[in-house]
Amino acid sequence: MPVIGVINQKGGVGKTTTAINVAAALAEKRYVLLIDLDPQANASSGLNIRGPDLHIYDVLMGDVSAADAIQVTDTNNLHMIPAAADLAAAALDLDASEGNLGLLKRALKDIRDDYDLIVIDAPPSLGSLTLNALVAADQLLVPLQTEYYALEGIASMMDTVERIQTGLNPDLALLGIVLTMFDGRTKLSQEVEDNVRDHFKSLVFWSVIPRNIGLQKHLLMGNLFLTMQLPRKVHLPTAV
Repeated sequence: MPVIGVINQKGGVGKTTTAINVAAALAEKRYVLLIDLDPQANASSGLNIRGPDLHIYDVLMGDVSAADAIQVTDTNNLHMIPAAADLAAAALDLDASEGNLGLLKRALKDIRDDYDLIVIDAPPSLGSLTLNALVAADQLLVPLQTEYYALEGIASMMDTVERIQTGLNPDLALLGIVLTMFDGRTKLSQEVEDNVRDHFKSLVFWSVIPRNIGLQKHLLMGNLFLTMQLPRKVHLPTAV
């Protein structure tokens, strides 16, 4: 079944929020596994999983199977392999050897057919953990904040994606780019959107996630977008 990596080397762009809510939205009609590959473990806490006994670090180190680390969430049809602070050690311990970069892909081999979709929340970097996500994924979903340096940041990330495509994962494809934190009151947000659409064409979702303080407060309380009454301007990604 498809594995979607949600990636952006820049932090604070809505990556984890996108991963959680896309996974939850798809779980309404599909059986979904969300993997928290970020040492900050925000996706785990966002789904009310804190201090798990087994987590993705144990899986990558070969101490347990991926199946053993799966946890049921409060959302129907959505399971998770959570992260914990130990994952930061893996980011330091794993070098960029071909064997290490395939750890996640090999770990998921035995459980891929158990789910309709697997979503990976990658860390905001281009280190060994993100490279593992790129090797394991079939498609990439890139949240992109509508800010001045947006295109500069994505350029270096796409260079890395192309290197992975020429070697360890030739079938890796870009599912699309979702624009986040859009502020319709500013000319800058509109200019960035126009530039991104001009550069990436049909790879940019028409749905745009606006900046909304009220939504941020709900997320801090552990609520998903799908459980809230959303402002009419909020559109979740529809092309996934």
